[in-house]
Formats: sequence, structure tokens, C-alpha cells
Amino acid sequence: MKQVLKLCIGQMNSSNSRSQNIDTLIEIAAEAARQNCDLLALPEAAGMMNANLNNPKQQLFSAEQDPFIRKCEELAQRYKLWLHTGSTPILGLTGKLLNHSDLFDKEGVVRCSYDKIHLFDVQLQGQKSIVESDRYSHGSKAVLVDTPWGAWGQSICYDLRFPQLYRLYAQAGATVVFVPSAFTMKTGRDHWETLLRARAIENGLWIIAAAQVGTHENSRQSWGHSLVINPWGEVCCDLGGTEPGLQILELDMAQVAVARAQIPSLVNEQSYSLQHC
Repeated sequence: MKQVLKLCIGQMNSSNSRSQNIDTLIEIAAEAARQNCDLLALPEAAGMMNANLNNPKQQLFSAEQDPFIRKCEELAQRYKLWLHTGSTPILGLTGKLLNHSDLFDKEGVVRCSYDKIHLFDVQLQGQKSIVESDRYSHGSKAVLVDTPWGAWGQSICYDLRFPQLYRLYAQAGATVVFVPSAFTMKTGRDHWETLLRARAIENGLWIIAAAQVGTHENSRQSWGHSLVINPWGEVCCDLGGTEPGLQILELDMAQVAVARAQIPSLVNEQSYSLQHC
């Protein structure tokens, strides 16, 4: 297994225009290539923000036809760069959308695809309810893929609040889990970093969490603060909460074994039953 992963993590302010987001993608990928990165990681909704099936101006596609995904494929192959698409909305089979991510290897081959399992159906105090399931269908498969740097697990945004998913990945040997996101301002301020650090600490793995930032075209605001967390729970990268940008850093895969040796919770875990008295 390769011990060092050179990562470019991108923070975006994606629009409702796929072409604008593709232009941003091209710039970020070129910079990742100039810096000789192994991997580019993008945020949730990188390909399109606020997708709406009822908006005739927004053309939506299957994964095979989606222009953003195809551009990711082209750039991964051109630059010999592993590329995690973050996510982009695609047409599902039920008449709704899927919040979909792909991981391309350096030959431009899709190594895995993942559809967001947990949909953001919430009622924040004092705010209008958010019902992601009105537009989206949920995925049903956790996805782990083998890479030269170990096994990588897939998740998207609200999945972060379901720790059993990350435990499953860790038990299966994951060294990295992706958490591309577009957190709201309130939940971002109160929960984002805490949850990410908890998932890293609980499971002794790297967390790569590229995020949306700033105000989008429908006045939605995203928290930003794209983070990379090491297996001990330390923040290695924070891209802030105001502007798009990127950061290059090296991830030491040996830290996974070191953290798990010190706190061997995966080995210490016991089965038990619930007794209700």
C-alpha cells in the first residue's frame, strides 16, 4: 500500500449552471495536476446546485450522459489524476433525482459510484422545513473501493449523522471516507466540525470533506469550511467559510494503523443485547 496520498481538496460555490461549474472544475483540476496531486476531491452538488426537475432550463441526465461527470472522466484521464466528483444530481429510475458521486482513477475509469443513502428531511427551528426526499430518491448501498492507498468509503453530507455507516467502513478496513457536503449555515456552525472529528476519532481513519461555500443563486447559503481530519481527529486543513478555493496536502496513510493501535476500539468492540427494564 502506498503510504502518502497527495490531495487537492476543492471548495466551490456551485451555481445552477452546469457549464459554469464545469469551468470551475477545469481550473481546479489543472491546478491539482500542476501540483502533482494524486487525488482531487470535490464537494456535494459540484455539478449543479438546486437541481429542479420542474425547471425546463435545467437539463438533467443519467450518470452515463451527464456532462459534468463526463468532464471529470476526461480530466482524470488527461491529468492521470484520481478524481472524486463530490456529487451531482442525476436522473433516477423512479422519476426523481439521485444525489450521485463517482470516483475515477488516473486512467479515467469509474472505480465506484455511490448514491446518497440518507436524505435531508429536517425541520430546523424557526426555518422552513427542508424535504430533500421531495426531489430525490435515496441510495441503498454503502460502497467501499480498493485503491493503492487502501480502501476508501463513500458518503455524502447528511450521511455524516449516521455513525453506523462509518463504522461499517472501518470494520471493512477503510483508510479514508469521503464526506462531500453542502451544510446549511446553522447546522454547519453547530455540528459540522464536531461530527467530522467524531467520525475520524471513532474509526481511526482519514476524513476528506470538501464543501460548498457562500451564497448561491437562490439565496441558499452554505457553511463552507472544507476539512481534512486525520485518524486522531486533528484538523489538517480548513478552507474557511467565505470563499471558494483549494488546498494541497499530503495524507500519511500510516497514521491509520498508529491511531487504531493506540485506541483499538475496532478490536475491543463487543456484541450485546438491549434489556429494557
